[in-house]
Amino acid sequence: MGSKDFFVTTYESHADKIYRHCLFRIFSPEKAEELMQEIFLKFWKYLEGGNDIKNVSGLLYRIADHAIIDEKRKKSAESLDALVEEKDFDLPSPGHLDTETRVLHKEAMEELKTLRDEERDLFVMRYVDDLDPREIAEIRGTTANTVSVQLNRITAKLKTKLI
Repeated sequence: MGSKDFFVTTYESHADKIYRHCLFRIFSPEKAEELMQEIFLKFWKYLEGGNDIKNVSGLLYRIADHAIIDEKRKKSAESLDALVEEKDFDLPSPGHLDTETRVLHKEAMEELKTLRDEERDLFVMRYVDDLDPREIAEIRGTTANTVSVQLNRITAKLKTKLI
């Protein structure tokens, strides 16, 4: 498979995940779209540079992390409230949820905003991006055990606030 075909296949299988990852980290649909395009441009350049890619997903998330950090340095993230109020953006699956579940969902999203950036990033990688601790550890340059411990602490913190 040529690099162009590999790129297209990778884009098709990872673009939505990378977009969602960016969205939940910076809370701006427009900026998430821009970052996703930037991430895949950097991936293309890396691929065309003849670099060996052992873990495509890990590389994409690592590029995304650097792009998000750069973006946060440029400008503060928009509030989640502004994002939710936009007409063209819906929280994941609220339409079929009962009122109690919607309230709990809103409370959970509010508590997610109170986490430190690093905590929120780990939480999003695990529970939104559905990466396992081993994958997160590879992206973060740490151990799976460290990631698991941090996730357990973050989850416990959120539970105490929500219950």
